Amino acid sequence: MEIQYSQHYLYPSTLFVNRDPYLISTVLGSCVAVCLYDPILKFGGINHYMLPLWNGEGLASPKYGNIAIKKLIEQMLMLGSKKVSLKAKVFGGGEVIDAGISNFRIGERNIAIAKSMLEEEYIPVLSSSVAGKLGRKIIFNTLTSEVQHKFIERKAF
Repeated sequence: MEIQYSQHYLYPSTLFVNRDPYLISTVLGSCVAVCLYDPILKFGGINHYMLPLWNGEGLASPKYGNIAIKKLIEQMLMLGSKKVSLKAKVFGGGEVIDAGISNFRIGERNIAIAKSMLEEEYIPVLSSSVAGKLGRKIIFNTLTSEVQHKFIERKAF
């Protein structure tokens, strides 16, 4: 019997978790996506955040890495996962805009928050494709944890 996958496009500042099999696609520049997978229950979830840290003002949204990663873990646990079972894959964080300001480095800071938070939560990162100067399109298979990704070339206007 062939598995029927639903499809979902993940917009920036959002996350998605479901026990059903999904193919989730998103496009990343300096943003980062953390894919979490439970190999025992065979389901996963993903976030797509734009900035590393929420400063405590306004809404604590998944626009920020420290909020998006925490909420992704919480939703996986609410659907039955045990934290000890979770595995991660991390994508994005490219410096796709030449800002010319060394403090700017949003992609680098987005990658750093993913690595530090997953390490603090004892969730191993099994694979990643991060940094560089190009964007990425990824498709995350929540049933198998496979991630297809391709680089997006920069185009001059």
